[in-house]
Amino acid sequence: MAKIVIVDDHPVTRDGLMMRLGLEEDLIVCGEASDINDALELVASTQPDLAVVDVSLETGSGIELVKELKARFPDLRILVWSMYDESLYAERAIQAGASGYINKKHVREEIVNAIRTVLAGNVYLSSDYSTKIVNRLEIGKTIVSKAPEKLLSDRELEAFTLIGRGLKTAEVAERMELTTKTIETYRSRIKSKLELSHAGELSLEAIRWVMENS
Repeated sequence: MAKIVIVDDHPVTRDGLMMRLGLEEDLIVCGEASDINDALELVASTQPDLAVVDVSLETGSGIELVKELKARFPDLRILVWSMYDESLYAERAIQAGASGYINKKHVREEIVNAIRTVLAGNVYLSSDYSTKIVNRLEIGKTIVSKAPEKLLSDRELEAFTLIGRGLKTAEVAERMELTTKTIETYRSRIKSKLELSHAGELSLEAIRWVMENS
């Protein structure tokens, strides 16, 4: 069973999500928290497969929590959910290290699909917003003229594609049957060739490219 923690500052909301996930035979909620410190302790003690994190918490920001979780637990998958529209926080959530974003108004019909998508190593965004984010990222970006398929070697492009599908360094290494050190080298080369300044930009550009070419 996939273990899930819920981080949200509203007990009723946490209870509702816990009840919904309780209907799924292969998903189990192993803990809940309402602020950053409790969430970090919870993840450390329960070692979940996925964290569902709200943008607004009792103390601090959910986006900052995502960054901290990814720094401490790089293999943890994170789905951000919020009452705020995707246009406000989805891109920030992905840049912070989350693998998906869902608006709470769509939770009842989409939350299980979103969780399964992220657990499978893919990125979850609504179809409407996926189109918007791709279009916006292209506007005014010099990277548009630097097509990955033309600048990257075959193995670099393979790694780039896997990154865009949400796989972490260790998972990319396993899939490509290479060492993590080699994948880190690929990541460095890709950033240089595509003129990307940091890991967040690499992930976001890889996601954009995969969406565009899927």
